[in-house]
Amino acid sequence: MPSIPKPKVTVILANLGTPDAATAPAVREFLRQFLSDQRVIEIPKVIWQIILNCFVLPFRPKRVAEAYASIWNQDSPMREILYAQVAGIKQQLDTQYPHLDLNIIPAMSYGNPGIQAVLKNLSQMPQEHVIVLPLFPQYSATSTAPLYDAFARWIPKQRHLPGLTILKDYYRHPLYIEALANSISRFQATHGKAQKLLMSFHGIPQPYADKGDPYPERCRETARLVAAHLGLHDDEWAISFQSRFGKQEWVKPYTDALLEEWGKSGLESVQILSPAFSADCLETLEELEVENAELFLESGGQRYEYIPALNTNAEHLELLTQLLKVNLDALDYTLAYREH
Repeated sequence: MPSIPKPKVTVILANLGTPDAATAPAVREFLRQFLSDQRVIEIPKVIWQIILNCFVLPFRPKRVAEAYASIWNQDSPMREILYAQVAGIKQQLDTQYPHLDLNIIPAMSYGNPGIQAVLKNLSQMPQEHVIVLPLFPQYSATSTAPLYDAFARWIPKQRHLPGLTILKDYYRHPLYIEALANSISRFQATHGKAQKLLMSFHGIPQPYADKGDPYPERCRETARLVAAHLGLHDDEWAISFQSRFGKQEWVKPYTDALLEEWGKSGLESVQILSPAFSADCLETLEELEVENAELFLESGGQRYEYIPALNTNAEHLELLTQLLKVNLDALDYTLAYREH
């Protein structure tokens, strides 16, 4: 009697994306793809394409490329960290599911490795189940939803469809909150505490929130839970939103405005982190660690320190692994043992 092949199960760890190089042409191509997504920019498409092609893409890539060059290693930090996260999770899961043909792969919504190329490869190797873990702790239609959209475009073209699980987010998961709190405590054990701990999240336009995007409230809940875990009083911490783009109002308070206000008011020391990012990238290593440090110090502050993202922190990898194991345990039973 021929043996039954193991059920194929693919786990996709997905982050937002990054250029292929720290050059103006590479950044221009990345920004064209990213800013053409109407999940990201909700201005009517015809109007926005004129603005994008006439005013944004001719001028912005050079400045952004210079910022990327200041943080670039052998590759983009976000992509390096994503590959390392995949490797770390593989190491933890490879031997735990001997009855599954388990594959764990990286993907990006924009840039490479692109989600569309990943899905094309899956079409050539039919799967029993696909699990997607977006590396956005707080769901937003501007970050997580494009991954849903990619599958929505892919599904109608498939004959042999897999089971599909997309983990929406994990903004209040106890292991996530504990990992953040412990990373802060370890940093402060070495560097001492500051007068203020600022949790800065990537922003979204206020109209998006007004239309029902739950992201700002999820960010506020994450910050509240981390502060509670650390036992902080209300005057010891704050929340803010960074990385504005364009002229419209974004969710407030703004990180840069708050830091400037604090510096001018006589606050001497700040420690800052961004719980919205699962990997350090341009918005943390250049904007938070460098630009905002200069702003705070020039406004009168005395000490400014950036606390790194969770990256490949062991507790972070354990959180991501546990999120996957809940689903893999069920698949191990339903797929591997259904013939018995």
